[in-house]
Amino acid sequence: DLLLARSQPITAFGALNGAPPDKVADLRAEAIARLAGYREKPAANYVPRYLLQMPPDQRYAIVVDTQRSRLYVYENDAANGGRPRFVADYYVTQGKLGADKLSEGDKKTPIGVYHVTANLPKQKLADLYGSGAYPINYPNEWDKRQGRGGSGIWLHGTPSDTFSRPPRASDGCVVLANQDLDAIAKNLQIGLTPVIISNSVEWLSLDDWSKERSELNRTLETWRTDWESRDTERFIKHYSRRFQANGQNFDQFASQKRQVNAGKEWIKVKVENLSVFRNPGREEVVVVTFDQDYRSNSLTNVMKKRQYWVREDGKWKIIYEGAA
Repeated sequence: DLLLARSQPITAFGALNGAPPDKVADLRAEAIARLAGYREKPAANYVPRYLLQMPPDQRYAIVVDTQRSRLYVYENDAANGGRPRFVADYYVTQGKLGADKLSEGDKKTPIGVYHVTANLPKQKLADLYGSGAYPINYPNEWDKRQGRGGSGIWLHGTPSDTFSRPPRASDGCVVLANQDLDAIAKNLQIGLTPVIISNSVEWLSLDDWSKERSELNRTLETWRTDWESRDTERFIKHYSRRFQANGQNFDQFASQKRQVNAGKEWIKVKVENLSVFRNPGREEVVVVTFDQDYRSNSLTNVMKKRQYWVREDGKWKIIYEGAA
C-alpha cells in the first residue's frame, strides 16, 4: 500500500498564501494532530495494555495509535523485570480511510499484533518510500481467521520532496517523516520487533499490568505442565472448540493428541524467550510466541511456536498454534 505523495513541500506558513483549500485543510489537520501528541504524553506510571511480556533478546516494541496519529517506542527494561519503558513518540500518517483493514485496496491500516519481517533499504526502493521501508506480517493468522486480506503493509518514510502529510494520507501503511524513521530504524530487529497497531491505545497502571501479565503467565505454565503430565483430556481443555491449525479442527487435533500421548512414557517441555502481546481488537485475544524444546521417550523437537489465545467464558483457550 502506497503513501499519497505530495509534490510540493511547504517550508513556512507564508507558503499558504493562495494555497488550495484542500492543502490548507491538510496542514490544519496535521498541526492539530501534532499538537495533541505533544500535549497528551502517556503518564509515567502507565503502559500500553498490549505489551504484557517481551523476551530478553527483544530490545524495543512499537505501538501505533491510529486515532491520535502517534507511534510510541518502548524499551524492554530488563532491570525492572521486562517492564516496558517509554522512549519516544512520533507523528505518523495512516490509511486515507482510517483503520481496521479488511481487504486489498480498501485504503485502511490494519489493527492487530504484527512483527517486522524485513529491512528494505532506500537504494532498492522508489523515492516514494523515503529513507527505507519495513514490511510487517499482515495478514497474520488471526486476520485470516477473521476473513481479512490484502498485503504490502509497511512502516516507511516519505518522498524526498515531501514535508506536509495529513493524518490520513497512505493507502494503509504507517508512514513517518524520514528523520523519524531513521531514528527508530536502529531499534528494529527483523523477525522480532512487534508492531502493535491500535485504533486507540489502552493504558494500564503498572499494578493492573502486572496482574494481567501474571494471570497469563500462570495460564501458559499450566498448559505446559498439563502437556508434560500426559493427561490428554486435561491438556486439550486448554484448546478452544474453534481451534484450527495445520489443516486440523479441534476434534482432529484432540484425536491425534490422544493417539500420540498413548505411546509416550514421559514428556518434557521447556518454554523459553516468551513474548505475550494482547491484541487491540474487539475480541479478547493474546499472541504468544516462544522457543519450544519438546522431548519424550520417542521424539526430540525444537521449534519457535506462535499461539493465539482467546478468552471464552472467562477462560483463556488456544484457538491457533503453529511455527512462528
